[in-house]
Amino acid sequence: MTDNENLWTWTDGNHEDFKTFYSITEEYYSKIVGGIENRKTFIPWNLSESVRDVLLLYKDGKEIACAGLKPYSETAVEIKRVWVEPEYRGQGIASALMEKIEKKARLQGYHRVDNYPPYDHMPDAICFAKDL
Repeated sequence: MTDNENLWTWTDGNHEDFKTFYSITEEYYSKIVGGIENRKTFIPWNLSESVRDVLLLYKDGKEIACAGLKPYSETAVEIKRVWVEPEYRGQGIASALMEKIEKKARLQGYHRVDNYPPYDHMPDAICFAKDL
């Protein structure tokens, strides 16, 4: 999928289209773990407003994908809410999102993320790190 066919937009976690994706992902995550009750310790730490940099992808005026960056320190950042609408999956969109969001993180001086709070004390949490 080429950039000429799409509109990539940088914004923040307060953007209404990102909040829509946020709600979709909250519902999805709760479903795959057997209900919102099983995620209650995660929810206070996953607020859309805390995501500083958000990349949205639009096609034909419709939002179809997103990803965000949530900083934790001067050198550590978490990639949040990577989502591609189901009917657009399998077209390389997630890879393009990751490439663009990682480039943004590198340009902002982020290097890596360790097992960060509050997830470092949650037995059900798994954090992955990638050196940028």
